[in-house]
Amino acid sequence: MTTGVPQPLGSSLQQNGCNFSVYAPDAEKVELCLFNEAEEEVCRLSMPGKTGAFWHGFVPGLLAGALYGYRVHGPDNPKPGTAFDGTKLLIDPYAKELNRPVIWHPDLYQGDSQFMVPKGVVINDDFDWQGVSKPRIADHERILYELHVKGFTRLKSKLPKLQRGTYLGLAHAETLKYLKSLGVTSLQLMPVASYMSEPRLQEMGLSNFWGYNTINFFAPDARYAADSPVVEFKTMVRELHRKGIEVILDVVFNHTAEGGVGGPTISFRGLDNRGFYLFEHQHGEPDYERSVNNTGCGNSVNFDNPETLTMVLNALRYWATEMQVDGFRFDLAVSLAREHGQYKHSSAFFKAIYQDPVLSECVLIAEPWDIGEGGYQLGQFPEPWLECNDRYRDTLRAFWRGDAGYIGDFATRVAGSRDIFCKGVRPVNASVNFITYHDGFTLEDTVSYAERHNLANGENNRDGHSHNLSCNHGVEGETDKADVLAARQQHKRNLLASLLLSVGTPHLLAGDEIGRTQQGNNNAYCQDNALNWLDWRLIDEQGTLLRYVRKLIQLRKKLPILTALNLHDDHYWHNSYGHELHWHKPEGGLLHEADWHEPANCVLGLEVFDHGNTHHPDTQRIFLMFNGSQYPISFLLIELPKGQYWYRTLDTASDEGLANNRRIRAQRYLLQPHSISLLERRFINGS
Repeated sequence: MTTGVPQPLGSSLQQNGCNFSVYAPDAEKVELCLFNEAEEEVCRLSMPGKTGAFWHGFVPGLLAGALYGYRVHGPDNPKPGTAFDGTKLLIDPYAKELNRPVIWHPDLYQGDSQFMVPKGVVINDDFDWQGVSKPRIADHERILYELHVKGFTRLKSKLPKLQRGTYLGLAHAETLKYLKSLGVTSLQLMPVASYMSEPRLQEMGLSNFWGYNTINFFAPDARYAADSPVVEFKTMVRELHRKGIEVILDVVFNHTAEGGVGGPTISFRGLDNRGFYLFEHQHGEPDYERSVNNTGCGNSVNFDNPETLTMVLNALRYWATEMQVDGFRFDLAVSLAREHGQYKHSSAFFKAIYQDPVLSECVLIAEPWDIGEGGYQLGQFPEPWLECNDRYRDTLRAFWRGDAGYIGDFATRVAGSRDIFCKGVRPVNASVNFITYHDGFTLEDTVSYAERHNLANGENNRDGHSHNLSCNHGVEGETDKADVLAARQQHKRNLLASLLLSVGTPHLLAGDEIGRTQQGNNNAYCQDNALNWLDWRLIDEQGTLLRYVRKLIQLRKKLPILTALNLHDDHYWHNSYGHELHWHKPEGGLLHEADWHEPANCVLGLEVFDHGNTHHPDTQRIFLMFNGSQYPISFLLIELPKGQYWYRTLDTASDEGLANNRRIRAQRYLLQPHSISLLERRFINGS
């Protein structure tokens, strides 16, 4: 072994061998361990070079496919925060592939952990992209569709067995056909980076199915691959891109699977415990026996450490370039922008991404909170970030279940939440609007359960959100009562129509379009079973709902007047065209200040039209009517000039939801209880 070079970090295959470099600033000795295919250690080499904080060495003749790990030696002393232990095999933080999943096994961890810890794989980056490039979806056209790689195809019988629940399962022609027919533009994949289930879950016979417990930021998890995770992941991305579908990764950089003080040493802790993690302070000094826990997961990653920040940026750049993904959704994103414990709108993390020529072009979505002090920061992320808007979810759920006093907030959410994402400062698509996310009730459960039912998680039903704003329509859970089922279906149609006709970036949860249920479990993170696996038989049972969602998505794509709303008083961008937006009373005229503050008021109309030449046939004009009451409401329609007529294209009171483009000849429109109707202005020549 020769000295090698300190950059780049990780294993770097070269023509005549492989260079290794790892960050371990306070170590006394670092050993590179090489293994055969049976994971038997074949040699242990002391890293001969050290440059600053980086240990490095070059192994001549080493080829792709070689397996490796590190042993790092030095003091193990809790008081100064060092946690070196040469008996623990460590995963290279920059490993691009692991030979198997990371699975906690206490017996194999005790003493020498070699047989528990998977090995890094030396890879080359050769891959045939076949000329396929990123689809570059326009911001106002993006429709997010969140899914779990395994859960989405695990039960899809039309796929080869080995591809069910894998990256290749998502790349299969049958899966692609479904996604294209649905009409979504962007897949938001729940975490795919290598992770480990928490030891306590293992002891209960459960697992962290969702994957929000990362142990390596670069390597795609081997659970979802039959052979090479890297090659199969790239194949998935290529085939999705070939169909014009974006790939956005849910990434977890805020904490790791090593947990807090006393947790297992698998990677970061054994290299630089006090550098990679945050610790509480006492009398102005760090207390390395008490971890900061801004995440609720036991530890918090230290973004005050330049090397941690560099590693995360390198990981993002790797996924965006070598793996060709289109963007990222950042779990508990506030944690990434904390400096000295406080969230900073101008943090080093934001600045680094802003100036990066690769990352600044990616789709960037924040979960804008963590559980630390000052952790709720909705609306406080810089341009060009999008933010998950939980106020949208709560308002829409409350309004459509009949809660009083929400009309003003409802109108604000539908129109883009400009009280949060201010005009002239943030674009209209900055709000990621959602009714459901992976955490919480599915859409079916939102209209079927009044309470959470999480006993299967082993925490006596204490886990999960208790403020669900859900409604069971008189029966908790499954029922065969026709009136209850009809009410639930209409409730779902209202929520879906509101979502896809709101200003902002819509987010759909996979399976909501076919009535997927988790049987009332609103925190099914630990359920690797039918609760999280999409049941494809529902497509036949819920065909009407699926057709409705497809048509809603098509309808949204036809209405740039909503998706690219440009109001005259919004100076975020300047175009030669503009739109006007007005809120109407059922009896005619605009809503006044008193109307917005009337608790019992839950009926309103929204008119949007092209400003300027309203007589040109290429311009759009729509009238949305919302009835949150239990009574039919007669709406006085806006009078149109001669030769123009209203046509009904949406009515959630009907079983199909989408109306048959019926021309409205009367001056009034009877809006059914708990329903939405959409009218579009059209021109009739010669009328």
